[in-house]
Parts: sequence; C-alpha cells; structure tokens
Amino acid sequence: MTLDDLRVFVAVCEAGNLSAVARDLSCSQSAVSQHVKRLERETGLVLLERRPRGVLATRAGTILREAAADGIAGLDAALHRLDDLRRGVGGTVRIATGATTVRHFMAAGVAAFRARHPEAALQFETAGSSRRCLEAVREHKADLAWVTIGPPLDGVEQRPSCELPWMLAVHAGDPLAARSSITLGDLAEIRHIELPAHSTSRAHLETHLGRHGVRLASTTSVADWDTALLLAELGLGHAIVPALPGWGGGAAGGAGLVPIPELPPLTAGWAARRWDALSPLALEFAGMVLDHLEALAVRPHPRVVDQNVP
Repeated sequence: MTLDDLRVFVAVCEAGNLSAVARDLSCSQSAVSQHVKRLERETGLVLLERRPRGVLATRAGTILREAAADGIAGLDAALHRLDDLRRGVGGTVRIATGATTVRHFMAAGVAAFRARHPEAALQFETAGSSRRCLEAVREHKADLAWVTIGPPLDGVEQRPSCELPWMLAVHAGDPLAARSSITLGDLAEIRHIELPAHSTSRAHLETHLGRHGVRLASTTSVADWDTALLLAELGLGHAIVPALPGWGGGAAGGAGLVPIPELPPLTAGWAARRWDALSPLALEFAGMVLDHLEALAVRPHPRVVDQNVP
C-alpha cells in the first residue's frame, strides 16, 4: 500500500469514475485500476462497487477513503510547511476565491494580515463559482475558500460567517429607484440580469422565488455581481444582488440599491477540509478577515460566536 495508491483511490471515490481520474493523471484507466486492485488485495475487501456508469465506494471503501483523505490532507499540510521552512518564509495560506471575493470581503483583512506577517505567503486561486472553490479545498489545492454557503459537499466543512440582504440594483432614473423597498410581486415585471446557472447564489434566489410562484424574465447573463451592477447602472436591466461590503446602503455608482426584505438573506462564509487541521496561520487569516468585515458593519451569521475561529 503506497501513498500513490491512496491518492488515486481517494480521487476515484470522489470522481466516481476511473476514466476521469485517468484523464486527470494523464495515465491509462488500467493503471488507475491497478492502484485500486492493490489496495483490495492488501485489505482483503472489495472497496469499489462497479456500476454501468462508474464506481461507488463500498462500506469498506468509504472507511478507507475517509481515513486516507484525512491522512493525505495532513501530509500535504506538513509538506507545505516543510517547503516554507526550506524557502525561509513565514508560512503559506492558500485561498480559493470567487471573482469579486477579495475586493469586497477580504481587502482590509489581507492588508492587516500582511502588516502582521510580512514574511508569510498568500496564494489566491480564483475559481468561477462557490462550487469550484469548495472542490479546490477538497482536492487539497487550497486551505480555505470564501463561498456562498450551499448544500453540503462531502469532505469539506462550511462555516456560515455573515448574512447579505438581497437588493434590487436599478438605473438611477428607473421609477423603482425611488422605492424604499421592493416586493416579490414587483420582481415579476423586471428585466432580470441573471448569474450563470451553476451559481450557488442563483440557485438560492430561484428556490425562494419559486416558492412564491415568481419567474424572472431575462435577456442578459453575467459571470459576477460587479458586472451585474454595472449593467444595471447602464440601464440594461435590473439585477438582484446581495448587499456586498463596499457598495454602501443606498447606491453604488449610478445604480440605486433597493432592499427586497421578503427574500431571506444570502449566507457567506469560510470552508475548509477540516478546521482542526488548519495551520495557526490559516486560522488567524480567516479570523482577521471576519474581524474586518464586522468593522464594516457586515451582519454576522447568528451561528458565529467566536470571530477569531470562523
């Protein structure tokens, strides 16, 4: 049983497909299968159930996958720390983020962390969605990810940190800009600027609107909230966006931001494979970001008790 055997086995369990792992590793499917077979010989148990469209871990396989994933995560963290020692730096924190995350949620925290730890290395990996950020954490490509809290993902712990009320972004000259609030009924008439279908925030929004029978008409799609706000400012439509730090309470540029109180707020927060396995440096970075969000009057999530350990 080798470390490579365990790494490949964990990857197969997560992908549910031998050929997909073979493509990722640039090797043959037979080579991937040999890693799994070696583990099955040594354990004397069937670890994967072969199905027409892939594989699924058996009970024994699930036990081994969980133990192997935790061990690999700890080993990877140790290797990163050893690499920091070799290079003479003060430690590394790897963060997976969305397109607008650093600007709106982390700017002050990053500056404060850099001032306190000038020798530490910060590595940011930009992903196109919260789902991809979570996958980066699960695949050991990042220590932390700032995400829109969504459905549980196996192998990742999500911790709600703050709540973001929904707002309607409209052109300053739009009649809706003069309103003190927007009702769900009003949304049926807007020209919606929508986020991509895979967006966690879009799924959250559509779920709650669907419960009230509200369907949005859209002719414009964007990849991030800042672009949605810009297009609303230009009068190309209306954007339903969370109240991000830095936008202020009433307006951003030439767009008006009008509250939609009937929509439950969007929840954002940190994600990690295991909080108790994070380095002290990563925990400090996460806590400092939350401290500075609190200073910006971002509403903390009710479950957040200790801001220093998200």
